[in-house]
Amino acid sequence: MAYEWLIGTRHLRSTHRRGFVSFVALISVLGLMLGVATLVVVLSVMNGFERELRTRILSVTSHALMMGRTGILSDWRSVQDAAQREPGVIAAAPFIEAQALLTNKRRVKGAVVRGVLPEEEARATGLGQRLTAGKLTDLQPGSYNVILGAALAKELRVGVGDDVILIAPLATATPAGVEPRRRRFQVVGTFQSGMFEYDNTLAIVHMKDAALIYRYGDDVTGIRLALADPFRSASIVASLEDKLGPARFVSTDWTRTHVNFFRAIQTTKSMLFIILLMIIAVAAFNIVSTLVMIVKEKQSDIAILRTLGAGPRNVLAMFTVQGVLIGLTGTALGAALGILVSLNIEKVISGIERMFGVQFMDASVYYMSELPAYVEVEDVMHICLVAFLMCALATLYPAWRASRTAPAEALRHD
Repeated sequence: MAYEWLIGTRHLRSTHRRGFVSFVALISVLGLMLGVATLVVVLSVMNGFERELRTRILSVTSHALMMGRTGILSDWRSVQDAAQREPGVIAAAPFIEAQALLTNKRRVKGAVVRGVLPEEEARATGLGQRLTAGKLTDLQPGSYNVILGAALAKELRVGVGDDVILIAPLATATPAGVEPRRRRFQVVGTFQSGMFEYDNTLAIVHMKDAALIYRYGDDVTGIRLALADPFRSASIVASLEDKLGPARFVSTDWTRTHVNFFRAIQTTKSMLFIILLMIIAVAAFNIVSTLVMIVKEKQSDIAILRTLGAGPRNVLAMFTVQGVLIGLTGTALGAALGILVSLNIEKVISGIERMFGVQFMDASVYYMSELPAYVEVEDVMHICLVAFLMCALATLYPAWRASRTAPAEALRHD
């Protein structure tokens, strides 16, 4: 074993009257461990939030949309056939979407009514897996059944078997005058996507029922596409535009529809990374103070080593070993602790909520009621690399001070 390594590690393990140095080194390791663990947990939660948000959005929306430029898409079957032939497209489902008011006695709530074909909708989205009551096949043409979001049903105080009145923003001439179009629907199911935005506003009906109420005839609002790879949505939509001609319809995909959500998450993630690096910087300053204390206490030992033939580079290596060991140990322990907490974050949060009777995640604010976490290896490696480099840089000045020790000056009073 190189004597620089042997002496450097022995300084960190010092006992008896020198034991305070080991205690300060331990505090430096703990500070660095907590800083790294905090950063790993925070970034893992942001990754989990982004993944969960994307999953829940795509369970009730589509990967891509092709809609008529005037809000109505005629001859939609040819567009649907072309979309289904496009490589990467799993399903293409027509839909009608419009605004409405839903009423139950004195309760009134604005909603988005979506008319679908149940069999095709089941292939195009994961909505069928989010149903808490009923099933999509309960939506039969002419039955005027409706499936409501869980929050919307709760606000209207209705359940399966109850009736709601749908009021469409279209006028109907009657002997008593002009009145808005209205129709009684029976609630046959509810769904809970985990996205409050949809659970509180979306009502699903059969497409033919929606066409009759909103006077669409044989037309639809657009075509919803389900893709094998959602991240290729932009290129697939562009390919369809080239084949069908962009003048016929307006196309968009989930990355553009919800761009503000994911841009805000990425911005927050970047800012949190920079801010929480300050915790690691503080831990690095502790390494500086620890090594400076060791250098002060080991002045005479350094001088003796110098008189025995150790050069400035050897002394520099001794104290560099100490700083590197503190940084490596703190970084490794912090990464392990951060991964462990991230993998069990939901249990930790639920325990704290039960203990103190609080709720950290309000679905009406954060779009979900649970705190997900997803550990990305790339993020952990990035955090560990930055933390270790900061610790290595913090080691240079104390090690340089030690290498500049003059033997005669250090031994003058000994």
